[in-house]
Amino acid sequence: MTILTDSSVAGIDDQRNENHKLMIALDVDGTLVDHDGHMSPGVREAARAVVADGHDVLIATGRSLNATLPVIEQIGLDRGYAVCCNGGVTLRLDPSLEAGYEIIHKATFDPAPALRALRDRLPSAKYALEDEAGNFLSTERFQDASFGVEAVGVDFQTMLEATAVRVVVFSSENTPEEFSEAIRQIGLAGVTYSVGWTAWLDIAAAGVTKASALEQLRHRLGTHRRHTLAVGDGRNDIEMLGWAGRGVAMGQAPEEVLAAADEVTASVYDDGAALVLRGLL
Repeated sequence: MTILTDSSVAGIDDQRNENHKLMIALDVDGTLVDHDGHMSPGVREAARAVVADGHDVLIATGRSLNATLPVIEQIGLDRGYAVCCNGGVTLRLDPSLEAGYEIIHKATFDPAPALRALRDRLPSAKYALEDEAGNFLSTERFQDASFGVEAVGVDFQTMLEATAVRVVVFSSENTPEEFSEAIRQIGLAGVTYSVGWTAWLDIAAAGVTKASALEQLRHRLGTHRRHTLAVGDGRNDIEMLGWAGRGVAMGQAPEEVLAAADEVTASVYDDGAALVLRGLL
């Protein structure tokens, strides 16, 4: 595994294709922005420069659509694609469209089996669900910046009857280790899930990950796998880092994420993403 430094040159033979164009997938939280949601000037400038250089830059995030759009705007991306909800929603960006984007793919699933299993094991946890219309339903008072809209409080039965794009579970009463062990014991068949930094769980449809959505876009763009680059820091980035021709983990990433990557850059607080992106210019 390569450790990137300020003097590292991102220049192996497969770094650029004959058109000097790469498909670059960038995670948001912990990669482009820190855990307070702040994007440093260095990261913003490097991302904008790579966009201006003509590469196919894509946001690939666990955030929902409305929480992703401000990041797209910050890096100057108005054409191309973005992956939200850990692969559950794919956008095509086009300034000629009224909203500036359109949803070209949405992967939905029946959340009831997973919700019932989780509620039995984690009765005090908070639950939120993004439905197929983009609304967020939640139990208790559960709100998060990654939702992008205000969650509407509903009873658990209403959540069971919804069609979901994304389900989020958070427990303030369990350590991350206890929470992960509970999820492991439950099994959660028929869905794809990832555990976050805290006692946080994100669930998508079976087989849906950032990597699965990016692979569809790679075919649409006609990009060879060796001309793909991904940068991320979370467990929901593991498949994406393995998918990319060059997978780069942020320096603060957990061990299993570091192990999935080809290279490791600096942490988000040391502008690790900017270090990678500047090496492409």
